[in-house]
Amino acid sequence: MKSFEHDPLTLGIIGAGAMGRGIAQVAAQAGLTVKLFDLDSKVAGEAVVFVDQMLDRAQVKGRLSAAEAANAKQCLQTVETLPELADADLVLEAVVERIDVKQNLFRQLEALVSPHCVLATNTSSLSVTEIATAVERPERVAGYHFFNPVPLMKLAEVIGGMRTAEPVLDQLVALTRRIGHEPVRVIDSPGFLVNHCGRGLVTEGMRVLQEAVAEPAVLDAIMRECAGFRMGPCELMDLTGLDITFPASEQIYSGYFQEPRLRPAPLMRVRLNAGLLGRKTGEGFYRYVNGEQQVPQQALPRAAEVTAPLWVSPQHPALCEKLISLLQMAGVRLDEGERPGKDSIVLVTPLGSDATSVAVSAGVDPARTLAVDALFTTVRRVTVMTNPATTKESLAQVVAAFEQAGRVVSVIRDSTGFVAQRIVATIINIACEIAQQRIAVPVDIDTAARLALGYPQGPLELGDALGADTVLNILENIYQVNGDDRYRPSVWLRRRAQLQLPLTFTEAF
Repeated sequence: MKSFEHDPLTLGIIGAGAMGRGIAQVAAQAGLTVKLFDLDSKVAGEAVVFVDQMLDRAQVKGRLSAAEAANAKQCLQTVETLPELADADLVLEAVVERIDVKQNLFRQLEALVSPHCVLATNTSSLSVTEIATAVERPERVAGYHFFNPVPLMKLAEVIGGMRTAEPVLDQLVALTRRIGHEPVRVIDSPGFLVNHCGRGLVTEGMRVLQEAVAEPAVLDAIMRECAGFRMGPCELMDLTGLDITFPASEQIYSGYFQEPRLRPAPLMRVRLNAGLLGRKTGEGFYRYVNGEQQVPQQALPRAAEVTAPLWVSPQHPALCEKLISLLQMAGVRLDEGERPGKDSIVLVTPLGSDATSVAVSAGVDPARTLAVDALFTTVRRVTVMTNPATTKESLAQVVAAFEQAGRVVSVIRDSTGFVAQRIVATIINIACEIAQQRIAVPVDIDTAARLALGYPQGPLELGDALGADTVLNILENIYQVNGDDRYRPSVWLRRRAQLQLPLTFTEAF
């Protein structure tokens, strides 16, 4: 067998759509001989023209030299029939997501190619193991999942089916690096790695909406400006399209036999049925006018002057100090007593709990109690949470206080874990369970989330930054209040919190 790392290679690609042509481009740029086939020869020809244009654009921008662009163009050719792929070292299919179509295609290919040719599927959702049952030698069948647009999304999932030979996976890992992408090794499982890992943001974000904790614009702003994500869940679903996101979420949930951590919210189906798909339909969680997102501003009560003293709960000392420093910047009067005075407004900083539970357990007046999320950054935005008894006057005082400190205020209704805490903890918990099941190793989990999902850190890295014990505390407190199994902590998380080990720590055995 040739070395996929060094030797001259011929790559056959079946399917000349967006994914196929993208893979063809990066492979040709790497010097592989690429043979592109499509049932519609016109589509294959158009794909070559498109790739040539992309190479020309890269040359103009200085990303490729004239010689490199010319060489890449010479490496790419179209073929009219499947038998013309007989000399390929690797054939990668990127056709319609139907198991019967892919199985039939692999049966045909097995009779055409050499015994050493690797057969790979770019499926994003179908079982690699099931696809491989169609051939006599399933050990040479693997998943090789790229992300669109391929030249920009520098990640590929190398997926082993139950019968895939390890040398085949090693070859695909080497090839991935050769074409300038980052490989992550994944075992065959529902959603593989990226789509599985990405459920936390969207499904928990939709739970927040389902519970009427916050409106989409508030939810997204908190996740961007407090938690540091590039997009909030609603913005992301509008970009991807709810017709893509919901079926993927439902399929992964079903594939894991209704695992509660992966449960979609009913609101997703209702919005899908209403045709609120996102940018593609001009309306989703936001309205779009001439392609521009329309973002409503939250109407908040604001006091003209902060007259009441503010008392900050010392339950979490580090969060208390952070909040006091911010209020000192605002120049407001602080109540420094051990207990709040009768006229003071009470600010609490719960981890995973709701404002109601904290007010009752602390024995403070709920009408004058609000919760503030001080776990995440408050440099630009502060999240303030009311409870059902909070008065409008108390809220107005607190909003004014934080605005005097130069912060934008987002107000949410009572919620276990605010918004950022519960979503981030869910993301981390799902990643921990992926690691526990050895679907992928920790470093690959984090790499995939950064490169394919655009997260500010990998979820396990993020868990280490917050502290495994803090994440565990958040999840346990959420579960204590609402009893929903979606928040039960992964044993990977619990054990590392108990042993004071990083979530990114890899076991010796």
